[in-house]
Amino acid sequence: MSPRITLATAARVLRQLRADPRTIALMLVVPCVLIGLLAWIYDGTPVFDSIGAALLGVFPFVVMFIVTSVATLRERTSGTLERLLTTPLGKGDFMIGYALAFGAMAVVQALLATGFAVWVCGLDVAGPTWLLVVVAVGDALLGTALGLLVSGFASTEFQAVQFMPALVLPQFLLCGLLVSRDNLPSLLGPISDVLPLSYAVDAMRTITAVPEPLGDIASDLAIIAGAIVVALALGSLTLRRRTA
Repeated sequence: MSPRITLATAARVLRQLRADPRTIALMLVVPCVLIGLLAWIYDGTPVFDSIGAALLGVFPFVVMFIVTSVATLRERTSGTLERLLTTPLGKGDFMIGYALAFGAMAVVQALLATGFAVWVCGLDVAGPTWLLVVVAVGDALLGTALGLLVSGFASTEFQAVQFMPALVLPQFLLCGLLVSRDNLPSLLGPISDVLPLSYAVDAMRTITAVPEPLGDIASDLAIIAGAIVVALALGSLTLRRRTA
């Protein structure tokens, strides 16, 4: 890996994103719209305060998964990735470069979505707001890493999107957002325990309820970070250099 090549890869991806305003809108505007819609639906009830913070982690995860899997697959199918891998660009440079580029977008996304939820929609948070941003960025990076991973197993953009029911929806259903993880059937509890989105939701809910939550969510953040590293490492195994 070369830091110079990695940063050049990240810069190239950011330039491509800048030329695609629809993708930027999907990443930055859609989470705010969904959070605003939820706050509107449950206006005057405690429901938004109960699940709003958790959704600050779920929405970036889903959006970044879709965007990254489709964008990376486009590089694979267009031949761009194959050509890049004949240069000094290493697999790690490609994966980390993409993660840095989408990570930068994730920071902007998290800042906008968290600020909108707290200061516009009135989300009540006991803990520090900056921790909400940290967890939201971690969730977005997790979605990015999984999107990079699944792009290696799809041959069309439609197939990439089809991975969403397989990898994203089970996590959404079992993360504790709809039903407390303690109340899940005995067979589903252990499955929930190995899904990284479960720990993101746990962290968000802890931040909502605890004034000083950093010590309580440290293990959750470590698990999310570990899942990101594993997904990026596995994703790098799907990259193939051209041999002729």
